[in-house]
Amino acid sequence: MGKDYYKTLGIPKGSNEEEIKKAYRRMALRFHPDKNKEANAEEKFKEIAEAYEVLSDPKKRVVYDKLGEEGLRAGGNSSSGVPGGTTYHYTFHGDPHATFASFFGGSNPFDMFFGSNRSHSRSNGFSFHNDHDAEQDMDVDEEDPFAHIGRQFGFPGGVSNGFPGEGRRRKGVPSERLGTGRKHQDPPVVHELKVSLEEIFHGCTKRMKITRRRLNPDGRSMRTEDKILNIVIKKGWKEGTKITFPKEGDETPENIPADIAFVLKDKGHVHFKRDGSNVIFNCKISLKEALCGCTVSIPTLENRVISLPCHDIIKPGTVKRFRGEGLPLPKNPSQRGDLIVEFSVRFPDRIPPQSREIIRQHLPQS
Repeated sequence: MGKDYYKTLGIPKGSNEEEIKKAYRRMALRFHPDKNKEANAEEKFKEIAEAYEVLSDPKKRVVYDKLGEEGLRAGGNSSSGVPGGTTYHYTFHGDPHATFASFFGGSNPFDMFFGSNRSHSRSNGFSFHNDHDAEQDMDVDEEDPFAHIGRQFGFPGGVSNGFPGEGRRRKGVPSERLGTGRKHQDPPVVHELKVSLEEIFHGCTKRMKITRRRLNPDGRSMRTEDKILNIVIKKGWKEGTKITFPKEGDETPENIPADIAFVLKDKGHVHFKRDGSNVIFNCKISLKEALCGCTVSIPTLENRVISLPCHDIIKPGTVKRFRGEGLPLPKNPSQRGDLIVEFSVRFPDRIPPQSREIIRQHLPQS
């Protein structure tokens, strides 16, 4: 019997799009494995993501409602009443964290901010808090386990709890002369920002709430204030791209606020490896399939599956290329890189003597 995606999300079959979103948000936060330490949390988190992937997509949902989970995987067609009458195959991409990141408009908060509900003691530093995109279903939920997540980040240079890696003072550091004192700008604070391939593919905006100190008009006393930084990540941006927010650090009578910078870092992916604007998929086939032919299913970043018939002999290291199925080009997002399929051939550990003799007789000498 196939999976009941409606039951997984705890909603009735006739639920609308908004109800499906709210159900996913509630269940995903509840069973996120970085917060929920129950033994089955990881598996439940994956099931919730798969259910949302299907029910939030109108085409997948129509097929599922008519044919169930098994029919969705096998493929619906016109005789099943699927719009368009085309065969539709679906395979879950297997990465619930990618679904989570895509839904909330940012990567898993626990990947970036370690621990939760930490005290906000300050030492010439400011606090970062995760604040999801306002367009992503921001109803208040008292059971939201991420409601108070934050981590203290201090400035490097005389401060021990700074960001990983100290920023360096750049040439031509701005300075101001007030009275007889000279103010210098603190070194930039650089933080690694992990992004998934799906976020790079679609583009996204991450919202970070920072808490920092600011001077009052008297120039001596200070106040604490919050500010939201909107980190716009454009389609196809490469790892190492830096996004800088000038003078957003702490301000004191003795300093000019530091610049805050985020450097993009690619997250690992369950299927693909990135190579610039191309993505590489390692396809593993058996020796029998390599010699006798086969048809393999190739996943894509758009959750489509491409059927690739292989009639010729596949040698280890054979490469097939699908043009325009990779990531958007950073300077021309309307164009895309390629999906490169690299074949790996699994050899058997042993062969029965009779089979070995048959192979010896029929395979060419060279």
